Amino acid sequence: MRSFDVRAWVLSLTFLVIVLGTWEFAVQVPEQTEAQSEYELLMGGAEQEARIPPPSAIAVRAWEELSNPFYDAGPNDKGIGIQLGYSIYRVLSGFFLAVIIALPVGFLIGMSPLMYRALNPYIQLLRPISPLAWMPLALFVIKDSETSAIFVIFICSIWPMLLNTAFGVANVREDWINVARTHELSPLRTAFTVILPAAAPTILTGMRISIGIAWLVIVAAEMLVGGTGIGYYVWNEWNNLDLTSVIFSILMIGLVGMLLDLILTAATKLVQYEE
Repeated sequence: MRSFDVRAWVLSLTFLVIVLGTWEFAVQVPEQTEAQSEYELLMGGAEQEARIPPPSAIAVRAWEELSNPFYDAGPNDKGIGIQLGYSIYRVLSGFFLAVIIALPVGFLIGMSPLMYRALNPYIQLLRPISPLAWMPLALFVIKDSETSAIFVIFICSIWPMLLNTAFGVANVREDWINVARTHELSPLRTAFTVILPAAAPTILTGMRISIGIAWLVIVAAEMLVGGTGIGYYVWNEWNNLDLTSVIFSILMIGLVGMLLDLILTAATKLVQYEE
């Protein structure tokens, strides 16, 4: 490992220690005296103020949850592994449905200025609509909360992939395509052997953007429809006023989102090329 990378890691860990130490110290609850406790009991049990938990309490909760992540004790009591599994399944289902539509349509738009002119007004109209705005309509038409959530992921995933695919295809160097014509390659073979490899880094960048947006949206969607998933888990723990579990689940959302991004980043590096 290079000295620059070592210094970056040391600096990053230093920031982490400072933030966690400050947080731990700042939220420590002063111990109540026996007289204060008796006074609260005499006053009829005053409501305890909800406090932000320290990192040590969150670490304890993380150990408890991650030591048995797949337990199932009923509809409203499932392990964090099961909740994340439902969310990842919905995200990947909607994401791959978007891939099936976005890539061929993006190729068509990128290779045909006529199709770009024809479809661009519809893309610009639908793209800015919040994915969650589609949820009531999806629930009414589909009448199934899980399928509706997958549809919302599909809607939010398709636009970055479609636009990046069209941009990547349209900006393939003209002389590469001319070489394919010189070798009398068919349009289909040109698309797969020349245009797709050249546009692949841009396409995967669009897919990376899409997966990030999809992971953001599924949390909000599951808060609305309930049932299962990490979004429902966060909302349920908030209703129980369990801030320790809420913060733990937020950290898990960030961790899974980071892993999804790292996977697509690694895939992007595999298809990058130097001219």
